[in-house]
Amino acid sequence: MHAAVKSLPKKTPRKTGASPVEQVARAVRALRRGQVVSIAGEAPVQVLAVETASDAALARLARGGGAFLLLTHRRAQTLKIRLYTPDVVALPVARDATAQALRAIADPTADLDFPLKGPFEAVRETLPKSYASAIRLAKLAGLLPACIVRRTSAKGAIAIAAHDIDSYDDEIVRTLTIITRARVPLEGAEQAELVAFRAEDGRPEHYAIVIGDPPTNKPVLTRLHSECFTGDLLGSLRCDCGSQLRGAIEAIAKAGGGVLLYLAQEGRGIGLINKLRAYRLQDQGFDTMEANERLGFEADERLYGIAARMLKLLGYNAVRLLTNNPEKVAALKAAGVKVTARVRHAFPDNEHNRAYLKTKAEKAGHLF
Repeated sequence: MHAAVKSLPKKTPRKTGASPVEQVARAVRALRRGQVVSIAGEAPVQVLAVETASDAALARLARGGGAFLLLTHRRAQTLKIRLYTPDVVALPVARDATAQALRAIADPTADLDFPLKGPFEAVRETLPKSYASAIRLAKLAGLLPACIVRRTSAKGAIAIAAHDIDSYDDEIVRTLTIITRARVPLEGAEQAELVAFRAEDGRPEHYAIVIGDPPTNKPVLTRLHSECFTGDLLGSLRCDCGSQLRGAIEAIAKAGGGVLLYLAQEGRGIGLINKLRAYRLQDQGFDTMEANERLGFEADERLYGIAARMLKLLGYNAVRLLTNNPEKVAALKAAGVKVTARVRHAFPDNEHNRAYLKTKAEKAGHLF
């Protein structure tokens, strides 16, 4: 019943002139609207995002049986589901299942409202690789990493090749370009220039703040800062992001110049909505890393190739990295940037972020 279909589609499902990145962007928009996406690969599958699925769409997809709920290993472990298959697990969807019932399985913020789940019996046979691609697409859409799939193609649905999804990360790095730049005097760094970067997918732009006139022929003092709406803009006390952002600008200016990369990767890459879900889980007693993992994500979903590409476009090949996170040093090195030194970057805690910072030190190895 679960044997893989060996034949591949005759043609890649791509509109004339549409790049792989553009195809992914279309599929992302469809998932966010609650529409079916058709993924072609070793076995064609129809995909619905659990978060946006309606009962009507679920009924159409599951008509005749053979639908599965896909979860990541992280979420499956929370639900005590045995991991028989790599990357994702597949649970048979009952014919009378509702969209709300599937969301209750996928969304840990509903665990207290729907405590009785399972037992679950995951599929043990080899799963098509396109199943993992479906989960990746849901992550790119900023949704819960959970999908409903059925192994058949769908007429009229947005169609995409699994390969386009799997190669997306490399493609957005490759297509990232400088759009414009302008002088923007900042509090703490009056000699500053803001540089805007955009990839072909049309998602939110990344920015670089170039402070002073740092030479390109020696390591530049650099801070990688993932955007944090709650901390950077609202002054949230749950994290130290706002202090790190403003402190980095001031520190770079005092050092004579450098670069701050402001990356559109909210919540360590899971997006603002999912970060707010993680906050709800933290209020239930889980730490910041446990919360992300209960949602079905890895502890850090950020793409460091984007930062490496931004530095290259600015003309820098080596950095002195302003960070407390040794994994950032390793990730940037892996992306092809020479890191000559780690420069300490820490600020006092408060009663609201003390446990958060303790978790980062004890579980993620941050050096405060």
